[in-house]
Amino acid sequence: MGAKLTTRKIIYVALMTALVYVATMIAFPLFGSKVRLANPVSLLGSLLMGPVFGGLASGLGSLIYDIQTGYGFEGIITFVSKFIMAWVCGKIAFSGGRNADDHTRNLFACTAGAWTYVALYMLKTFVMQRFVAGVPIDGVWAAMLGKLPASSINAVAAMAIAPILYTAIRPALKSTGQLDAMRS
Repeated sequence: MGAKLTTRKIIYVALMTALVYVATMIAFPLFGSKVRLANPVSLLGSLLMGPVFGGLASGLGSLIYDIQTGYGFEGIITFVSKFIMAWVCGKIAFSGGRNADDHTRNLFACTAGAWTYVALYMLKTFVMQRFVAGVPIDGVWAAMLGKLPASSINAVAAMAIAPILYTAIRPALKSTGQLDAMRS
């Protein structure tokens, strides 16, 4: 997989960025947090475009959402963590000369990416609560514990949904040459 930047590649990244943004708006409350559909779409982008451009689309879509909804500085943290999530997934799916063409490896890639995000989100929660808000350590652990169920559900949903979507749309993208164009 090359990392050549073309007009077509910019369009694909912009499209996936928009899809991540829209998927971030789809949420429902659960256990004091929100379950969102952004993570499955983020992982899908990395299966389609690879680690760098998939990560970029994931990070940008989430960053734009955070900026628009008033999270400000946290948007930068979100960009980095969402980029890393998709990068991990794409790196595994495309490792060893593969092009996300091994379903078992894709499942593993999505699992690794999803749980990487959970770990980064828990780290962000710890740092923001303890060092920014000055919450006592017992309160920090309680906040993290309160966010863990929804984060875990987000991870499981992403692990299940992304490979299914990829398997469903891959043949059509492959037959039209668009899949190769996304990766070249």
